[in-house]
Amino acid sequence: MRIPLSLAAAAAAVLAGPALAADAPAGKAVFQAQCALCHSAAPNDGGGAQGPSLHRLIGRKAAASEGFSYSKPLKASKLSWDAATLDRFLAAPTQVVPGSAMVIPIADATDRANVIAYFQALNDGSFKDVPARGGFVPPPQDPNAPPPKGEQDWKKDAPGRKHRIDLAKLPAPFDTPSSAKFPKLVDKPAGAELKVPAGFKVELFAKDLAGARNMRIAPNGDVFLAQTTANKITVLRPSADGSKVEKTFTFAQGLNLPFGMAFQPAANPKWLYVAEMNRVVRYAYTPGATVAAGVPEVVIAELYPSKASGHYTRDLAFSLDGKTLYVSVGSESNVAEQIPQKTVAEAQSFEKDTMLGAAWGSETNRAAVLMFDAAKPGKPKLLATGIRNCVALTVQPAKGDVWCTTNERDLLGDDLVPDYSTRVKAGQFYGWPWYFMGSNEDPRHKGERPDLKGKAVLPDVPYQAHSASVALQFYTAISGASVFPKQYQGDGFAVLHGSWNRAFRTGHKIVRVLMKDGVPTGEYEDFLTGFIVNDGDAWGRPVSNVIAKDGSMLLSDDGANLIYRISYSGK
Repeated sequence: MRIPLSLAAAAAAVLAGPALAADAPAGKAVFQAQCALCHSAAPNDGGGAQGPSLHRLIGRKAAASEGFSYSKPLKASKLSWDAATLDRFLAAPTQVVPGSAMVIPIADATDRANVIAYFQALNDGSFKDVPARGGFVPPPQDPNAPPPKGEQDWKKDAPGRKHRIDLAKLPAPFDTPSSAKFPKLVDKPAGAELKVPAGFKVELFAKDLAGARNMRIAPNGDVFLAQTTANKITVLRPSADGSKVEKTFTFAQGLNLPFGMAFQPAANPKWLYVAEMNRVVRYAYTPGATVAAGVPEVVIAELYPSKASGHYTRDLAFSLDGKTLYVSVGSESNVAEQIPQKTVAEAQSFEKDTMLGAAWGSETNRAAVLMFDAAKPGKPKLLATGIRNCVALTVQPAKGDVWCTTNERDLLGDDLVPDYSTRVKAGQFYGWPWYFMGSNEDPRHKGERPDLKGKAVLPDVPYQAHSASVALQFYTAISGASVFPKQYQGDGFAVLHGSWNRAFRTGHKIVRVLMKDGVPTGEYEDFLTGFIVNDGDAWGRPVSNVIAKDGSMLLSDDGANLIYRISYSGK
C-alpha cells in the first residue's frame, strides 16, 4: 500500500525521537510562544491554567494532576511522560491519543526537542531563567494568603437577573491574585435542573457528539455541527416535531479543527463555507444534502504566516449582501509576551501598511477580524484590531453590523479583564495587548505604546471577567411551534463557556443581550442557568447556540458532548 507523503512525514516525526544537543532556553521560548496560553511550566512564569500545570512533568503519569478535569481518552491512555513519549505525543497528539483535548502539535522536531530539554532542566533544577520582558514579574502566589475577595456571585444567577459591568469602576491589576480554578466536569447531580424563564423548557436533543462546538441551520432545518476536535462536520436531521435528532450523517471529515460555517448565498445556498485552523474551504451544497459531494475547494489557503499555536478556532460570516467575507483570528498568546519590541516610531511605521493597533511578529494578522472580497479572496485586509480572541463572528440581521464575541486576556486578577460582545466597524482598535477597556494600560507592556492611549474603543456589552463568552445569536424567528414571545425578537443570546481564572466561578450559562431599536443597551440578563455545582465543579460547558427552524434554540455542550433544545410553549 502506498502511504501518502504527509502521513509518512508525520510517522517519521513520531518515530524520530528527540534531537541531540537540545537547547533548554530555546525550549522555553517555544513553550512561551506555543504553550503558555494554556499551561504553566514553572512557578510564576505567567502561563495559563486552561490546561494543567506542566511543572515537573518528566516522570509523571498522564492525567495525574489533582483537581484538573482531563479528557477521558488521556485518562485511559496509561502514558508516562518520559522524553521519548513526550516527543511522540507532541508530534501528533490526536494520533497518539485519539480524542485528546490537546490538539495542536509541535510539528518541528528541533522545537520539540528543545521544549523537552526545558522540561528536563526544570525537573533537575539546572534551568537558569532570565528576567521577563521589561523586568515584569507577576506577583507570586502566597500559600498563606487570606480567603479571596468577593463572593460566590454565581449562586445569585437566575433567569431574568440583570447585569451591567461598569467600566469606570474596574479594579487595578492584581487587586486580587490570579486564580487557577479550571472547572472539573462532574456528572449531573441528582435533582439538578437547568433553569429558564417561565413558559420555556429544556430537553435533550442529541448526545454522544465528541467535541460538539459550532452549529448552523441549513435551509431545510438540518443542523450542521462542527465537531472541532474530532475534525469533522456532522449533519443532524431533526424529527418531524423538532424535539430530537432523527438521523445523523457525517458530511465531511479529515478537516483541521473546523469551527466556523456559513451557507452561501444565504437565500438559496450553493456552498457551505468552513473555517479550519489556518484556511477557509467550501463544499458544493444542494439543499437537503447530508454528505459532501466531493473534495472541498480551497478559498483562502493561509490566514496568517505563522506556526499553528494559540487560539485555534476561526469563525466566519458574510456581509448581508454577500460581497464581503469576514474571518476572525484569535491571538497566538495571552498578551503578546514574545513579540519583538518596537519603538513607537517603528510601530507607527508598521501601522501605515496595516492598521492602528495591529500586532506583528507571530501575531501578524491575529487578534483581529480579517476581511476578504468574497468573489475573489486575495490577501486579507484588517477590519479591526486589538481583539484578543473573537470566538464568535456574527452579522446582525436587522442592521448588518458585524459583531465580535470575545475572550479577553487572563492573569490580571479575578475581575480583569471583562469579556465582551460588541459591534465592530472598519478601523477600530480594541486595545490588545497594550491596553484594555479603553485607556487601562496592561502592566506587562508598561510604557511601550503611549501613543495608543485613548485610542482603544470601548465594547458595547462587557461581561463578568473570565466568563469565556463564545457565541452570540440574534433571535429573529417569527413563526414555528416553539417561537419565543415577541419581547425577545431582535435580542442577542450569548453563551458563556465558564471561567478558569477566577477564585469564584462564573459563566456556564446563556445570557440575553438587551437591545433597544436594534442597538445594545449595555445590559444583559441571565436566560439559562444551573450548570454550576460549586466553585470547582460544573456539569456542563455550554459552547454554541443556534435558532432552529421551529423557533426553538439549540445549545451545544462540549463538556458533556451533547446538545440541548430550549423551547417555548407558554405553559
